[in-house]
This record gives sequence, structure tokens and C-alpha cells, in this order.
Amino acid sequence: MQIKEFRVTLPLTVEEYQIAQLFSVAEASKENTGGGEGIEVLKNEAFENFPLLGGKYNSGQYTYKIYHLQSKVPAYIRLLAPKGSLEIHEEAWNAYPYCRTIITNPRYMNQNFFIHVDSLHFSDDCGTLNNVHELSPDKLKVREVVHIDIANDPVLPADYKPEEDPTTYQSKKTGRGPLLGPDWKKRVDPVMTCYKLVTCEFKWFGLQTRVENFIQKSERRLFTNFHRQVFCSTDRWYGLTMDDIRAIEDKVKEELDKARQTGEVRGMRADGD
Repeated sequence: MQIKEFRVTLPLTVEEYQIAQLFSVAEASKENTGGGEGIEVLKNEAFENFPLLGGKYNSGQYTYKIYHLQSKVPAYIRLLAPKGSLEIHEEAWNAYPYCRTIITNPRYMNQNFFIHVDSLHFSDDCGTLNNVHELSPDKLKVREVVHIDIANDPVLPADYKPEEDPTTYQSKKTGRGPLLGPDWKKRVDPVMTCYKLVTCEFKWFGLQTRVENFIQKSERRLFTNFHRQVFCSTDRWYGLTMDDIRAIEDKVKEELDKARQTGEVRGMRADGD
């Protein structure tokens, strides 16, 4: 089992990020669906009386998705896994500012594979809080903290998009950006940090460490690219309401169902292609 806490600082308020994240998730879903692969949304509905983080949060929005991922796992897994087994199921409870996501492969790996992503979001913070997820002393000992800098961390050539470069982007609606220099986090206002705790386990003799390393590397890549997109699409989501977001999600679900059956495979591949 590996535990890493990714801390992503952004020039947003926590309230803005709620809208920005949901908008960007919808957009990213379209970019990663096509040619028989991609995201299938089975449920998107309100939930209540589901205690999270010791009962501090218990209501919000529940989603259940299936990711069809044949090209998005390492080649050595594709060779070993039976055909049709590379479906990842994702359940998410969004009780913002707390969110929990559980990823499994019930068709093949059952209890031998899981990824838990617990997210908390704090305003006026640059990623300095110590134990927001209230981990036990044993888990704190093995937790690794990783700070993600959306402006200065390197991205793969295949992931780079000029229009999603925080060092050149400036929002016309808010005036925020570009994010320049190693200390931009200390100079922006507003500022917030996402604390994303990723716990993963892959019980497969001879492959556990290799796959768990790949998972954590992929999560860092995903968080970096996603949050670059969040910031650089500010003028597209700024001013939207939650009603606007739900309407966008409904429309995107229809588009995903069509796109998954046609076209070419799209989105981030395991090898960066």
C-alpha cells in the first residue's frame, strides 16, 4: 500500500474552485472518450446521511462512473489481464469542500485493487497544513507529501498545450495570471490549496510495487494537467452557477454515450502518447 498527499495551490477561492472543478471534469471527460473507450456515467444524484471524515460531512452529490481504459493502463498489464477486464469503476461522494472517490476493478481484481482519493480544500492557504485528513500516527509515518506547482512543474511533451500554460495565461474576467517565478503562490490573491490524499493498493505477486508506483505517478500527472486546465479555463467557468453546471453535466453525459461508441481513442495514454 502507498499513501501520498498531493497539495495543489491555485489562485482561486474555495467557492470558485467548486464550480471550476466540476466544469473541468465535464470537459476532461469529453477529451478522454471515443473509439470504444472513455467514461460512462451511470449515476449523478444527491445523497444524504452518508457520514464522511468522521461524520463532519454527510450530504452532497454522488456519482458512479465506469472508465473503459484499454489503452490507458501499462502495456504489461494489458498483456496479463483478460480481455474485457480493464474497466475501472469510480464512486464519488462530493460533500464539498470534502470529497471522497473510490476506484475499483470489481470484474477482475475485486478486493485486490483499490484507489482512494480524499480531497479537502482550504482558502488562504499555500499548502502548509499538516494533517487535514486526520491520519493515524501509523499512516502519517508512511504518507509522502508532494507539492504540485502548476506553473513550474514539468509536463510531458504530449501533455503540453500552449493554451493551458499558466505562465502565459491571463484571465480577462479576473485579471489573474500569468503565474511567474518560483514564489507566485506567495504573491497571488486569492489563494487556496487542494489536499488530495491518494491511498492505493494493488495485490498482484511480482507487480505490486511497480503498479502502485505507476498509479501514484499517474495521479501526479493527472492532478498537474487537470489543475493547469482549471486555471487556464477561468474565463469559461467564471460566473457560472451550480444550476449551469448540472445542465452542462446532463449534456455531457449524452455526448459521452455517443462518443464512446464512435471515433478514435482519445486522451491521456499510459505511455504519454
